[in-house]
Amino acid sequence: MQATTSPAGVQPMPSSTPPARLLSLDFFRGLTVAGMTLVNNPGDWGHIYAPLEHAPWNGWTPTDLVFPFFLFIVGVSITFALDSARLTPDRHGDAIRKIVRRSLTLFGLGLFLNLFPSFNFATVRVMGVLQRIALVYLFTSLIFVKTTPRQQGWIMAGLLIGYWLLMTVVPVPGAGAANLEPASNLSAWLDRVVLGVHNYKPTRVWDPEGLLSTVPAIGTGLFGVLTGTWLRSNRPAGERMAWLFTVGVLTVLAAYVWDAFFPINKQLWTSSYVLLAAGLAMVGLSTCYWLIDVQGRRRGTGFFVAFGVNAITVFFLSGLIPRIMNLIHITRPDGTDVGLKQWLYDSFIVPLFTNPLNASLAGALTFVLIWAVIAGWMYRKNIIIKV
Repeated sequence: MQATTSPAGVQPMPSSTPPARLLSLDFFRGLTVAGMTLVNNPGDWGHIYAPLEHAPWNGWTPTDLVFPFFLFIVGVSITFALDSARLTPDRHGDAIRKIVRRSLTLFGLGLFLNLFPSFNFATVRVMGVLQRIALVYLFTSLIFVKTTPRQQGWIMAGLLIGYWLLMTVVPVPGAGAANLEPASNLSAWLDRVVLGVHNYKPTRVWDPEGLLSTVPAIGTGLFGVLTGTWLRSNRPAGERMAWLFTVGVLTVLAAYVWDAFFPINKQLWTSSYVLLAAGLAMVGLSTCYWLIDVQGRRRGTGFFVAFGVNAITVFFLSGLIPRIMNLIHITRPDGTDVGLKQWLYDSFIVPLFTNPLNASLAGALTFVLIWAVIAGWMYRKNIIIKV
């Protein structure tokens, strides 16, 4: 990880000029990371409002959009970071080395979170959120550098259709016909065969960030790549925004058509789920782009932009610090020991609320606000930690 500085603001671009950087992208990324922080850190895991939980299986909630939004944004960002290297074949080798190095760093950070604090390599979960980000970044970046937008579109379609056929046609060894049940689908079978005891501990027999379901997740990244390429085109800003918004709406409609054959499911990262999340992300980003970068309405954006410019740092540390706090034990008056995080929640949040759901939400919001202060300070100091 490397600390650098960069300008805190981005000047408006003429409407017909491809943008060198989008403040709206930082805003949208920050909104997503703040959402990640919120849903990953409730005050009480036993009391969570339904929209802040994942759908049990088929279907979706707002929480199910957070992760694919981030992968979509990864794809958009790739077009800004690697476009000059893509257009210069002599630089491909150096670009690929940097892509691989960054992917290994992200994967290593995710593995570290899974290992901490016990560092039990015998049963550690291998996959995870940062690991999936690493793999999607790796393959999406390589595809972007080595192919044209038309080829990227065909690859994306091939990944989504191929995954659909694998999951709905190919028989599952030991289970019989193809199915989409939690423990007996093809993706779960592959996770058991390859990952074994290194699967996600709450399920044990499959991983929500597993191996086969990473294939359509790469499709999510490619949706972002194609979006970024469109936003960087020479077309007028109004046309870029209008087409992106329209395509986003049509993509959501296509998701619901496909849902009849391949249900929207975050745990399996189904192809219909990819379309749903990508479509809504296009609608959201196009709206932010029009309001922030084109119309120049930037008042109040700093809160989320601060999260966006240090997204990986916030995500990593917001996962690590609670683990550290839980290592610090405090004895309650009744003689029971609890971790520092739980003690702070029980002592300062719970007494303020009669409804445990509200207390849990307040605990999550408090955690987000603490990180807003930290991220805001880094943003004001122009400190960006690059992975």
